[in-house]
Amino acid sequence: MLSNIGIPGLIIVLVLALIIFGPSKLPEIGRAFGTTLKEFKKSTRELVSDEQPEEKKKELL
Repeated sequence: MLSNIGIPGLIIVLVLALIIFGPSKLPEIGRAFGTTLKEFKKSTRELVSDEQPEEKKKELL
């Protein structure tokens, strides 16, 4: 999905974000996005780790 954007498209998106949000808000938005992504990854790891023992139990039966 992101491989179709390319470098010029990425630069345009970054320039538009800078124009819309301004230089003072971009670090805050980046931090918020990073923490959201971190929590999402943590949740998915927990879900996968919860499901794996159940799958092993089913294989033993």
